[in-house]
Amino acid sequence: MRNPFSKTYEPEEIQMFEFLQGIKFFERLRQKELARFLPTLHHRKYVKDEVVFFSKDPSQAMYLIKKGSIVLTIDIKDNFETIMELGKGEAFGENSLIQNAKRTYTAIIASDEAQLIVIPHFAIQEIFDSNPKIKAKMMTSLAEYYNANNQRLFRSYRESFGFFSLRQMFE
Repeated sequence: MRNPFSKTYEPEEIQMFEFLQGIKFFERLRQKELARFLPTLHHRKYVKDEVVFFSKDPSQAMYLIKKGSIVLTIDIKDNFETIMELGKGEAFGENSLIQNAKRTYTAIIASDEAQLIVIPHFAIQEIFDSNPKIKAKMMTSLAEYYNANNQRLFRSYRESFGFFSLRQMFE
């Protein structure tokens, strides 16, 4: 039986909750917790080859892809080398969950157009400050994400042994 005192949500809110829960960093959150993010979501449209942010920029927002595709690149000398391509239902700019972080890659729109949901860093931090459980759940997801990235990095290193030294990571 449904609790008569629990909040009910509009169909478009439930649709947004389902979208958010499909994204790694929000997967552990309940509807009540996700509702805290609703007023912080900004919908933006971008066009092909538009830069969302550059490497070394301050991490001022997290981005969720509603439509389109984005390539994440790293700058190597005068070229951009693609790290990965992301599509609908994926997030990038995840280090905006961390205080005082800088971008580690450049994000560029790959599709003809893209619709992104932008969540400003300051809004995320306000939610974290007033909701330690939300912060703990999202930081656990971030740690898992970074752990998976480390595993891929080390696997790639083993497969291309000799091209670079892992010791350089810690110098």
